[in-house]
Amino acid sequence: MKLRAPAVPLITVDPYFSVWSPSTTLNAARTMHWTGKNNSIIGTVTVDGKTYSFLGYHRDLHKMQQTALEIDALSTTAIFETAEIALTVAFTTPLLPDDLHRLTRPVSYMALSYQSKDGKPHEVVASVSASEELCLDKPCESPVEVKELVGCDGIRGSRIGNTVQKPLNRSGDDLRIDWGYFYLCVADDRGVNGTSTYHKQTLLTLTVPMTENAETLYLFAYDDVYSMEYFGKHLHSYWNKDGMTIEGAICEAAAEYQEAKAKCDAFAAKLTADAEAAGGEQYAELLTLAYRQVIAAHKLVLDEAGEVLFISKECFSNGCAATVDVSYPSIPMFLLYNPELVKGMMRPIYRYAATDAWKFDFAPHDVGQYPLLNGQVYGENALSYQMPVEECGNMLIMEANVALATGSADFAAAHLDTLKSWCAYLLKYGSDPADQLCTDDFAGHLAHNCNLSLKAVMGIEGMAILMKMLGDAEAAAHYHDEAKKMAATWMATAIDADGSGKLAFDQPGTYSMKYNMVWDKVWQSGIFEQNYINTELASNKTHFNAYGMPLDSRADYTKSDWLVWTASMAATKEEFADYIAPLWRAFHESESRVPMTDWYDTVTARIVAFQHRSVQGGLFMKVLMDKWEK
Repeated sequence: MKLRAPAVPLITVDPYFSVWSPSTTLNAARTMHWTGKNNSIIGTVTVDGKTYSFLGYHRDLHKMQQTALEIDALSTTAIFETAEIALTVAFTTPLLPDDLHRLTRPVSYMALSYQSKDGKPHEVVASVSASEELCLDKPCESPVEVKELVGCDGIRGSRIGNTVQKPLNRSGDDLRIDWGYFYLCVADDRGVNGTSTYHKQTLLTLTVPMTENAETLYLFAYDDVYSMEYFGKHLHSYWNKDGMTIEGAICEAAAEYQEAKAKCDAFAAKLTADAEAAGGEQYAELLTLAYRQVIAAHKLVLDEAGEVLFISKECFSNGCAATVDVSYPSIPMFLLYNPELVKGMMRPIYRYAATDAWKFDFAPHDVGQYPLLNGQVYGENALSYQMPVEECGNMLIMEANVALATGSADFAAAHLDTLKSWCAYLLKYGSDPADQLCTDDFAGHLAHNCNLSLKAVMGIEGMAILMKMLGDAEAAAHYHDEAKKMAATWMATAIDADGSGKLAFDQPGTYSMKYNMVWDKVWQSGIFEQNYINTELASNKTHFNAYGMPLDSRADYTKSDWLVWTASMAATKEEFADYIAPLWRAFHESESRVPMTDWYDTVTARIVAFQHRSVQGGLFMKVLMDKWEK
């Protein structure tokens, strides 16, 4: 990968079990949680009695020289050297989208191997230490306890956890888990467990001798005991739905490492090839870096009926859970790889909308604050935080896409009355939205939002698609005609003197990305003519800064997902690449060393806010479009 990752994924399981390097040199800085707080893991090798670090930061250790770093969709591989040996370190989290057991099993791999450089035999010992930070919100906030792993043949390891176990005790954004147990293991009977104290913190340590050209497999695991509170019920993750223990999961993961790694490598290679074909090398590198982050911003659990719930967290946004306008931009990736996960995003919204607590005639914005999904937490000011047109349109568009991806509208049929009511809301209010928030809520309320009106148009067209697939041709024709009428009104009122679209109907001389229009091209529904889209995209080019097009005329910041959606409407691959190049440079050159941000400044490439969010699934739009056109 030529892209210099703003942060390097190491362990990427879910919003709590998360370890990243803020440096592309893996032994130059402390490893961190996606929030930026330390989640310290230190890796060392001792070569003929001299100890070097290869992972994390320890001031009292010499560092091996890192000579290579390669990142693909599911693995991060680095090579380190001393005068005597070359050490290969490969991190893999098997987030295979069509294998929900592996995708949710909270076990991540680190495989070590070495080769002699000087042709001589060497005594090499690997050691990994993991801090109590991995099982506490803040280090030293509570005493921790350590226990040795038992019941796993051929596996050595131990666990560390808070002595005060209160699963699901709170919700919030800038929080780490403080319940459950972190496990550090190695698939080698020779492994020796130990504990130590460093800066008042308890560290697990696991040391094992290495053999040249043979892999030493470390495993990192986390048992969160309970993963989600869902309308008062504490739910487990998918992986242990049939009673599997964490010890069983660790043993299983160790035994199948080679098989799992091969499947991960094949998936990553296919992702890269498809992305390169759709948008070029730089585009492929962006998708490669985004993939693990997108999955790990979710938690997958089963509800009481055994149905999948795929719960996103609004990472460094406000911590909301199952947020519709966070799910909406992420869906291109999941439509490609497993549409069932999109259904899992929508189920909590339908359930909440059907409760007495939901008083409105439009779709909810969210279902709570991660990891507690018991309803919204806005209090008396709930209405001001809602996005009425936005979320109705999002749910209809998501449903239409699930139907197209699966070839069946049965999921929509189960919620048809609700969908019709949300479509009626768009028909009544969507043509010229009143003062309200849209998904770009950081910019504040806005009346007469042209791009939000496009959301209504495409939501109504989504309803037409659903009705056609359900065999109601008359209703489908009605909704399609209504979408075309609203689009004609839009064209008559949204276009500025230069032929491009305004930010708001009453604001001449303004501009904005018209990313919601992309579904017209994906669906090939013919609501808008390509000639207008070409004019719009040509006008966009006049607003580019060094790191891409601003979201709209109000500021210099942009959104990476919306930038790619806008680019995906381009008539040629070359024009698409023109949009992607400054986005690639933004991540490559940004001073902000955090997991991919979706909201950054187009002049400086620095993060404005938001990081590690699932919305980067939207970067897969061009691949989705190309696949569906074939």
